[in-house]
Formats: sequence, structure tokens, C-alpha cells
Amino acid sequence: MSEILVKTIKEAAREIRVCHEADVVVVGGGPGGHSAAVAAARNGAKTVLVERYGHLGGLATGGLVIQILLMSDGTREQQIAGLAQEWIDRLKKVNGVRVPKNEELGSTDKDTVHRWGRVLFNVLGGRVRLTATIDPELLKCALNDMVQEAEVKLYLHSWGTQAIVDDGAVKGIIFESKSGRQAILGKVIIDGTGDGDIMATAGVPFDEKLDPNLRFAKMSLVWRFGNIDWDKFCDWRETNPQAYKALLDEVPKQSGGTRVVPIASNRNDVCWFNNWAGGLNHANVEHLTEVELRMRRVMPIVHKIFQKNAPGFENCFIIDTASQIGTRGGRRMIGQYVMNERDMREGVIHDDAIAVFPNTTGAPAADIPEGHARRAYPPYGCLLPKDLDGLLIACRAFSSDIPANDAFNWIPHCIAFGQAAGTAAAIAIKNGIRARDVDTGALQASLLKQGVLLPGVKIAEPKMQF
Repeated sequence: MSEILVKTIKEAAREIRVCHEADVVVVGGGPGGHSAAVAAARNGAKTVLVERYGHLGGLATGGLVIQILLMSDGTREQQIAGLAQEWIDRLKKVNGVRVPKNEELGSTDKDTVHRWGRVLFNVLGGRVRLTATIDPELLKCALNDMVQEAEVKLYLHSWGTQAIVDDGAVKGIIFESKSGRQAILGKVIIDGTGDGDIMATAGVPFDEKLDPNLRFAKMSLVWRFGNIDWDKFCDWRETNPQAYKALLDEVPKQSGGTRVVPIASNRNDVCWFNNWAGGLNHANVEHLTEVELRMRRVMPIVHKIFQKNAPGFENCFIIDTASQIGTRGGRRMIGQYVMNERDMREGVIHDDAIAVFPNTTGAPAADIPEGHARRAYPPYGCLLPKDLDGLLIACRAFSSDIPANDAFNWIPHCIAFGQAAGTAAAIAIKNGIRARDVDTGALQASLLKQGVLLPGVKIAEPKMQF
């Protein structure tokens, strides 16, 4: 057997300039990282946020995944709120969101269900759910405002590449930018990169096995069409289901197997198209490149097919493609607690619960599957490494098994993880303790004060400052 020779080079040792020091350093400005930075700063911690793109919001903005979805479970009660609700409230002020009214939640009224059923994720099981469809450009502005109002030190166009680990704790990060390779030191580091990039370089154990049959194993690159009439299209789709199915089936025939689905935006004259690319690795740069190339080959094919065959799309044009590739799943930390399928099935209420999630198992195809609890209660322990100090997770890399990660790595869940991580970091700084030693009662009390909803959770008595 012949040996495969791999060329290597030896990189010269060099000193790295420390450009900033802070209490809390957050890497990644997506839903989780942004929320962690805002929560930490608002709770008194000197905070830095490092983001590799020129905007904040991650997949919610640059990825054009423009829904804050399934924040209620089909009842009249909302479960996910806090900073996720603040996103919605800020967008309402600038006409940048389509969202049901509070009194419509849980409704089974025929007309209400029909109207909201035209927007994906707003109706499941015949009941209206709280899903907000957003304008990504206006959201970028709102997220900037939140960071600046909280006095977070922001580095855009800066790619966090390496954890600085010393004596069993993460003490900072190294990032690359046009200004060169620099370091930021902090007392608590929060990984909001989505794929757990900082966590991985710190040596934290993780699992990256994916079930190829599940949503989170497939990548995407989405796009938007403009000058459409969504209501006209929905009228046709509802009265001609077989013709609509034939339309969707035509796309993979002409594109080499890629399936797409059009989804409503916050405007009647704009929609976005989701898609799925399976069998690829989120951490392989050649695979990431392939998704970019493939979906931009598919997009003009879809444009022609819909323009010719879909009522409401006769004069449509391509607005944009996502500037950020959609990686739905990847590394999952093996942390202090691994959130798992039993938690979802039985609705286990953890003493250190930091959020309440409607069970999204089976979405968008179905309501909550038989045998699964209506709500899940993620614990603080799923944001903490087992052994390493100085690090928290605030993204889809939270400690979880395959079913739990597939169900709870969406945008509003990451916002909730980020708000909890940032709050915990600030409490740790305020009390001069490790993040893993933060008192559950203090963390929960602070989250409640910030508008987080914890229905069904027995709140412990706070034992430290928050």
C-alpha cells in the first residue's frame, strides 16, 4: 500500500498584539452571540463582540433565514420572549416584521388560520403559532442599535480563530482581520460562532455526527425574488395543489436533484426560497464552496420555472442571494449536561432551566408528535463545558444529542441560549466567581427581569448578586 504524502510547513513563532481586554468576550454576532453580548453588557459587564462579517444577525440577516419561528406551542401563551421579543418590537416600529397579534395565538378560527397558514410556521396542528417573518436589512440596523446602546465594543470583519487557554481556563481569543492577527483577553469567553469554532480550538470535547435524514444535516444558500404577488400565488397553490406539486417537482428535474420551496416574507411582493444540500460537511471548505456554486446554478433555473408557470411570479426578478451560507448543524459540545431526546419526550423540567421551548420535533411537517411533551426546558448545564473554565456556549453548538439539537438549534432558541450565557457571564463577573458556579436562582431571577418567560419552572431563591 502506497503512503499518501502530505506536505506541511512550519509556521514561525510570533508575538501577538493584545488589542483589547474586557470582562466578557463574545465571538460570533449571530442570534446567540449578539444576544450574549447585549445581555452581558446590559448587566454591567465590559463586553467585546467579534464578528467575521460586516453585519450582525448571522443566518437571520446574512443567511436570509428571515423567521423567528415557533415561539409559542399552539396555546394562547407565548413561551420564548426576552431579547427575541425585543427584536420583534423594534422591527414593528419600522414596519419590518409580519407577526400574529397576541390575541391570535392559539386561534382555530377558520379565517385566521387560513390567513396565517400562508406564512410557513405560523400554523401547525390547525392553531396559530407565534412566528415572526422579518426584514433582514432592517434587522441589521436594529441589532447595531442594540449593541451600540449597550456600549459593547464591536469588531466587524474580524474572524475569531483560536482560543487562548492557560491553566485549565480560556483566557481570551485570537482573531484575524485586515489589521492582522490580534488577541483579546477576557474573564469569560462566549462562543457564539454557531459551529463551536472557539470551543473546538480550546480542546473541549464535541460530537459532530449528523443524521443524514434530519434537517440539520443539510446546508443551504437561500435567495429572494421580488415583484411577485404572494396572495395571488397562494390562491393558485390552494386551488391547484397537484399543479403546485408538479411545479416543485420540475425544479430537481432541471437542476440535478435540488429541491426548493418558496416561503413568504414580511412583504406581499417579496418571497424567499429555501433549499437543501445533503451529504456535505459543514467544516469542509471545499463542501462549503460546492454549496455556493450549486445553489447559484440552481437559482436562475428556478427563476425561469416560476416566472413561466407560477401565477404571481410572471414579472419576478432576483433580488439577492444570502451572503452567508446556511449550515444547519455541526459540532455539539459534550458539556456538563447533554440535552437529549428524553428531555423532549418527557418534558423534564430542570432546576437550572434557562428557557422554555415549544417542542419543534417534526416541524414544519407536523404538530408535536405523539408521545412528546409540548414544552422543553433547556438547563444552564448545556451551555457549560465539563471541565474547562472561562467558556460558555451561546449557539447551536450547545451540549445536546442529535434529536435535541435538530429540534432546538433554530434562531429563537439561539437567542435564548445567548441571553442566558451573557447574563450568567455578567453575574460571574459581578460576584468574582467562575461561570459554572453561578447561582441558579440569581440567573433565573435576572432572566425574568429581562422579560424571559419561564412558565412551569420553579424559580430558586437567589443567593448572590444579579
